[in-house]
Amino acid sequence: MADPQRARKMADRIKEVVARRLDKGLRDPRLGFVTITDVRVTGDLQHASVFYTVYGSDEERADSAAALKAATGMLRSEVGKNITARLTPSLEFIADALPETSAHMEDLLAQAQVRDAQVRAASAGAQYAGDADPYKHDDEDEDDEDEARA
Repeated sequence: MADPQRARKMADRIKEVVARRLDKGLRDPRLGFVTITDVRVTGDLQHASVFYTVYGSDEERADSAAALKAATGMLRSEVGKNITARLTPSLEFIADALPETSAHMEDLLAQAQVRDAQVRAASAGAQYAGDADPYKHDDEDEDDEDEARA
């Protein structure tokens, strides 16, 4: 197993090489506006998972996924030329769920804000069921002991 620091450096290098090659352009008209978000390399440096996002509709995402799958071999050879490793890792392109996840989190935060406002409105006219402070305090214990002695 390789050093985790080496795997991290290789992942960064692969990310840079793939992003630069995509920036130069591929001869595939299906490829949309693709952003490489992350690369993870296995411990033995044999496989790299490349995470990407595509700006656009679902159809553009599907077309870009097909274009990346078709260009995997060419991108792997480009990576092999630009890294210093005995073996070139295989590449797997995975659509990053970052935009969908962030949209879901935004929805959850909006729901929480609405519920907080409802609780705040309900508690505005509320009163305590018992005492305002139901806990015993040290100074009350001393008063109780004085009364018991007398």
